[in-house]
Amino acid sequence: MKTYFSQSIGTNDTTEEDYAPVTLKDSIEKTRQALEIAYAGFDNAVEFDLIDSYIYQINALQKRYKHLANLAAAETIPESNSSCKHSPVRSLVSHVLG
Repeated sequence: MKTYFSQSIGTNDTTEEDYAPVTLKDSIEKTRQALEIAYAGFDNAVEFDLIDSYIYQINALQKRYKHLANLAAAETIPESNSSCKHSPVRSLVSHVLG
């Protein structure tokens, strides 16, 4: 029995933003958006397999969000920039952690 694999030919065009470093704030925002999309999918799912899939996805995203929030809370600003020692990202996630 022979097995054949096909590969689609894509473009090799890359942009500068493809290699831009991802900041903690961007990661938190993307995770929050993915969580909102997962909740919307869960609300509209009618098949049991899809419901289970969304439950696992939501749990994974919540754990990722909590981890990123803990990293943001631990991040400090150097004293030369500000007298406040807390991260500016902390205000973004404080409503989640309470």
